Amino acid sequence: MSAEIAPRNLAERMVWNALRWTWPFYFVGALYVVGPVLAWLLAGLAALVLYLGPAIRADLRARGPVPPVVLAWFAGMAVMLVALWVGHLDWGLGAKQTIKSSIGWAKGWALLALFPFAGAVLPIRREILVRGQCIVGLWTLCLLPVLFAAPYAGLPERIFTSPLKAIGGPGPEYFSVFFFTWDPASWTPRWQFYAPWSPFAALLGVLQVCFALEERNVKWRSIGVAAGVAMILLSKSRMGLVGLVACTIGPRMMPLLLRGWAWQALAGATASLAVVGTALVQAIKDGISAFKGARADSTRVRETLQRIAGERWENEAFWFGHGTVHPGAHIVEYMPIGSHHTWWGLLFVKGLVGLLALLVPLAWQTMLALVDAARGPRGRLPLSIMMTIVLLSFGENLEIEAYLLWPGLVVLGIHAAELLRAENPAVAQSCVSCSPDAA
Repeated sequence: MSAEIAPRNLAERMVWNALRWTWPFYFVGALYVVGPVLAWLLAGLAALVLYLGPAIRADLRARGPVPPVVLAWFAGMAVMLVALWVGHLDWGLGAKQTIKSSIGWAKGWALLALFPFAGAVLPIRREILVRGQCIVGLWTLCLLPVLFAAPYAGLPERIFTSPLKAIGGPGPEYFSVFFFTWDPASWTPRWQFYAPWSPFAALLGVLQVCFALEERNVKWRSIGVAAGVAMILLSKSRMGLVGLVACTIGPRMMPLLLRGWAWQALAGATASLAVVGTALVQAIKDGISAFKGARADSTRVRETLQRIAGERWENEAFWFGHGTVHPGAHIVEYMPIGSHHTWWGLLFVKGLVGLLALLVPLAWQTMLALVDAARGPRGRLPLSIMMTIVLLSFGENLEIEAYLLWPGLVVLGIHAAELLRAENPAVAQSCVSCSPDAA
């Protein structure tokens, strides 16, 4: 493959420009605006492409029909909106708050369906997203010396907050530009790059590495991997270190499931547990304790938030939740109840209905990626993305971070379309732009 990659159609130009201008958008505090706008524009274009069918220009013709898993994402996110409305009605939050929360849904949860839909329908190549992510990595490496030197040169943490915050969002940090932040526990600097906070930056670094490993050009692959590792290390996030290992090695080991010798080796390793099992279990327990102790204050706050959210969900709003997060007390450092964990947050805000609305399409998409990764390299990147999203869900709220996860969400849609064509020859034959190179 040539080192030069360029967009071939309108859809590719949209994602290409949105990706490679990630850092400039961050510099003006516009990333939180760009993500939802891009999602709705791409989804609108995909709907137009489906509606016009063969009448659309050749380079924009659809890959094929919408895959079932993408329809499941739409159904799940629609149920999420209904749960939001019911929760607001149950707790009498009023029309103003309901409208505000519905707009928040359109900028958050809806993106989990819109981006896969666009990827499944529009002729966007994986190579465009992979190279675009590596260009983001180049920006990161170029800015790294300035960011790293900032705390030692006496520069401020926050450079400025964009006037775009008037649009509304989860908080001012989504529209702010930072050099770094001080960790209140150790009073040492942490870097968050173009994310609103450091732990999320670490998981974006994991995605950066996963994308870069799919790059065929050695120069760009090296740039992408180096940038991703730098983001993980400088964010000082424990979850990022776990993701760097699990989300890169795990998908590449999946083909071993189909190898007889791998199962024989597993059987031998299982038998050896009779000898070393006790010591291994103790080592794992010690490792978990050290992992939690590395940031004990953060662990305590998160565990307390989860416990309070679980108790109040079960006792106060089992089916449809409380409708919105609630202010936290001093014991959780005033963090909102329902934050810092997607699943406990869903139970608290949208109840069991909301949790199932996410769990079903997420599990379906994960199973598709797992099976395909075991069959061959096509499923590696989608599985890496799903593993990162699942890992992220246990420490963050997915809906308010989907605006930066969008390249991975588009790849999930592309992968779903690839699987549909592979399993249904009739779809592949009827698709005008059905090969990866043509798409």
